[in-house]
This record gives sequence, structure tokens and C-alpha cells, in this order.
Amino acid sequence: MARGRSVEPDDAARRFRGSVARKGARVVTAYDDGRWKGDTTGRDRTAERPEWEPEVWIEDEAEAAAPSDAAAPSEARPRRRAAAVPEDVRAELADAVGRTGAERVQHRLSEAIKAYERDRYADALRTLRPLARAAPLSATVRELHGLTLYRLGRWPLAIKELEAFHALTASYDQHPVLADCHRALRHWKDAERVWDELRRASPPAELLAEGRIVMAGALADQGQLAAAIALLEQAKTKERPPPLHHLRTWYALADLYERAGDVPRARALFATVLDTDPTLFDTADRLAALV
Repeated sequence: MARGRSVEPDDAARRFRGSVARKGARVVTAYDDGRWKGDTTGRDRTAERPEWEPEVWIEDEAEAAAPSDAAAPSEARPRRRAAAVPEDVRAELADAVGRTGAERVQHRLSEAIKAYERDRYADALRTLRPLARAAPLSATVRELHGLTLYRLGRWPLAIKELEAFHALTASYDQHPVLADCHRALRHWKDAERVWDELRRASPPAELLAEGRIVMAGALADQGQLAAAIALLEQAKTKERPPPLHHLRTWYALADLYERAGDVPRARALFATVLDTDPTLFDTADRLAALV
């Protein structure tokens, strides 16, 4: 059975500068063969990938990507209203490309946002490529471009865009995604460096948790199960019910316990997650399999 997915930045890959969009990938990674049953993300499976690949969990668990509507509209076809671009992002685009070209860039960006939100990542990428060239100083464009490339499994290009986003904003919001790209490429030192940058930045608890999960996954990929377990065991909470990022951490920790042969602890932790949120991942199936 494919191992459980490590978990992604609680909102890290859907937290866009200027609140442009609110739905997207969580960095959901796999510990061994990179496959997890129930992958219904509609991701581009034709792109070349390394041996390991992160899988993705969509918050609303859509069954598949929406059908592409990228064909040129006919004259009789009414034009759909594009996603709204917030005022601060419009100002950012005006600064990046000048006011004369800003309106067209805004419209194209709104189209890319809509495609991304509907899980149509190939469509979003076609729109974002020329935008990234036209507005290289737009943090919003570089961030969304990077997340789209991540979703399509194009790790080196995603790294370039997400590093540009960080350079432009000094934001650590996408560091878990950035670390996961390095993990996919087996760039262990770079994954550790990005994790170290994130934890030293004292980010919000949910973002720190997602980075910790990715780093634990990288350690597990290298056969360092004890170190991976120790890293996730650091996460503690007295909140009741526990917040989602703790449940995601516990799920990943239970997976590591199982891999390490500690079935009783894995069973107990999976049961705790299931009791708190029966809809989270495939927890019920994982628990049932631990006979």
C-alpha cells in the first residue's frame, strides 16, 4: 500500500499576496513511491518527473479538474467575467508594467487565477508564462506562476519562481512548497536550508507545521526515520479540538510510526485523527489496514 501523504503548508500554496486567490495546493507528499490512492487532482501526468513526486490534496476534494475551456470564444459566446483582482495587486501590476499595459495584464492575471482555482493548471500556465516575462517584478505573478509549476511537477522552474517571489516580498509563505520542490529533486541540503530559513523566521504556527512535515518527509526519504519522527513529535498543542495543522502533523507522524514498525502508536494516532476529523485524508482506511 502506498504510504500516507506528508502534508502541505496549511494554506501555503493557496495564500497569494494581496489575497488574489484562496484555493490551491497543499504540499502533500508521499514517503516512498510517491503515489497515493484517490489522487483526483487532474494534474498533468505527461510531464517528466523524477522517481519521487508529491501528490496533492484539494481542500474541497474535487473529483477531477474541470474541463478545459481554453478554446477561443466565438462571437455568439458571452464573455465570462474574470476573477476580481484586488486593488493592491492592481497597483503592483501598474508599478511593474506601467499604467498603459496594466489593464491587459490584470485581465490576463484574473484569467490565470480562475483557471488555477478550477484546477486547470495547464491552462493557467499558458496564461502565466507571458505574464511572468511581461511583469517580472510582480510578486503576485511570480508566486502564482511558481505554484502552478509546482502543481504540474516542474520542480526546477517552480523553484526559480518561488525564490523570485521571496526575493520580491521577503515573505516565507511559500517556503514549505519551495522545500518540497527541493525534496522532489532530492536536493537534501537545499530542502534543509529552506526549512531552516522558515523556522528562523518565526512564521505562523500552521506555516511552521507544514514546513516541519516537508522536512520530516525529506529525512524519511533518506532513511532517517528516527530523526523524522523526532522532528514531528516536537509539535504539541493544548487546543481542543486541535487545529487542522496539528491533525495533518499527527497523520504524517502516524505514517512514520507505521513505517518504523511501531504499529500500536501508529494505530493510536490514526484513531485520534479519525475521531477528530473523519474526513481527513484516508485515515479510516489506514487505520483499518493496521490489523
